[in-house]
Amino acid sequence: MFSGGTYQEVERWLRNFLTAHAKRVDPRLEVVFDDEDEREGSSYGVRLRYGRRLGPTLELSFREVADNRGTLAWCTTLAEHTKRLARELVADGAVADAKRR
Repeated sequence: MFSGGTYQEVERWLRNFLTAHAKRVDPRLEVVFDDEDEREGSSYGVRLRYGRRLGPTLELSFREVADNRGTLAWCTTLAEHTKRLARELVADGAVADAKRR
């Protein structure tokens, strides 16, 4: 693995990383990046989407991701956090679907 990179390179890596771990929970999950201009070059706001439901925003600084994406312990922590958020979102969706019937 490697660290560093431009904002766009790091975003591409982060998008692929989060998508891979979220889809391990449910292939219908999607990763949505906040495209606000004030974030450009400094941070990422990321949410998981399951159908029409959005999970909480995960805030990550560009420098944190760029510096740590080559670190196994940091990647493991981020992967576990992503899967936990994904499981919660899917479980909440199952409860919401059951209430509609």
